[in-house]
Amino acid sequence: MVNFVNIKKKINNFNKKLSIDGDKSLSIRWALLSSQSQKKCRSSNLLLSEDVMSTLKCLKKLGVKIKIKGNVCEIKGLGLNGFKYKKNLILNAGNSGTLGRLLLGLLVHSKKKIILKGDKSLSKRDFLRVTKPLEKFGAKFNTNHGKLPIKVQGTNCSKPISYLEKKGSAQCKSAVMLAALNTFGETSIKAKKSRDHSELLFQHLKLPIKIYKMKKYDLIKIRGKNKIPALNYKIPSDISSAAFFIVLTALSKNSKLKINNVNINPSRLGLFYILKLMGVNITRSNVRNYKGEKISDLIIKSANKIKPINCPAKFNSSAIDEFLLIFLVAAKARGVSYFRNLSELNQKESPRLKWGSKILNKIGIKNILTNDGIKIYGDPNLKVDKKIIIKNFLKDHRVFMTSVIAALTFGGNWQIFDKDSIKTSFPSFLRKIGYLGANIR
Repeated sequence: MVNFVNIKKKINNFNKKLSIDGDKSLSIRWALLSSQSQKKCRSSNLLLSEDVMSTLKCLKKLGVKIKIKGNVCEIKGLGLNGFKYKKNLILNAGNSGTLGRLLLGLLVHSKKKIILKGDKSLSKRDFLRVTKPLEKFGAKFNTNHGKLPIKVQGTNCSKPISYLEKKGSAQCKSAVMLAALNTFGETSIKAKKSRDHSELLFQHLKLPIKIYKMKKYDLIKIRGKNKIPALNYKIPSDISSAAFFIVLTALSKNSKLKINNVNINPSRLGLFYILKLMGVNITRSNVRNYKGEKISDLIIKSANKIKPINCPAKFNSSAIDEFLLIFLVAAKARGVSYFRNLSELNQKESPRLKWGSKILNKIGIKNILTNDGIKIYGDPNLKVDKKIIIKNFLKDHRVFMTSVIAALTFGGNWQIFDKDSIKTSFPSFLRKIGYLGANIR
């Protein structure tokens, strides 16, 4: 079966309305938290991507009952420390770093040995950042030089910990939060600012959590061993998925797009603020709150003039999944753009900072990689008329989708491999691109 796409034409102008699939981060967190409830939990608009399906498969192996009908999912949890399974159970997190790292937080209290593995890409990623703090609870983790596969032996008597999270990783923070749920006493987390979906879900469920917000860090205190109520949730649309269409519209001529019901959690709005600074016309309408999360419709128009940016590092964490797209916008600016403190990009499914540079090189945009950032020399008059091949990117879904956006907005004759990579996070991506009028074969 052919696993690549060909794109030979830029997209024509469009004026459309679009709905985006459910938020991946919230879909995974909903499923993991629901497994810890003894109540029946129901979700609609659940993202049915490979990462979320891997989550549900792992939970089923741990004895959790799950039913799916359409995009509605029902989970009957087993309560805290209620997993039921055989010794030496093997769980496969697939490509999902969120699943792999957060699941370890729930396995701190596993009664029997468990082996956690992942695909080739996930097996290259650092897991010591999670296992080291989780070991403080009393669990034992035998890692493969800090990577998957990992052998887990939980503890019967965990103790609360104090943890300093310095990387700005919501995954590390959330893993410790989940472990704290099933631990007597109060766990204290001082965490560098990052996504706060887990905190908002804890607050919505009225779990005993206290959050003290400081300038650069949040102090989070969680008292464990409280029953988790039913979590019924309509998953809002994913802003990380919407980002591809935001940038596609901004870089296309005479185009306008409205995207409905997008999660605009402030810890995810780095893309919004960075693009506004660069002159992209993007507005929010019908803003409302839903179970702690902010939801909005987004209206995007073509950008007439894109400005270069000395990107404030304070937006890095809240735009970490969107920087490949932001680099494309910088490529259209008149002047030089600077991005710093982005070494965390190379801890993703592929070394994304390096891939951002590779894509820019292929379309003819001068750029210079530094130890932790990139300098981009934009060219608003750039026209691409050569053949470009994108492959061997560890099947990173965001590299594939960013390459599609580049092809549709810069031109050229593109062959982009591993189209199946979108199944991990955004299975309907190509269909929605086609709805806007793109010619992709």
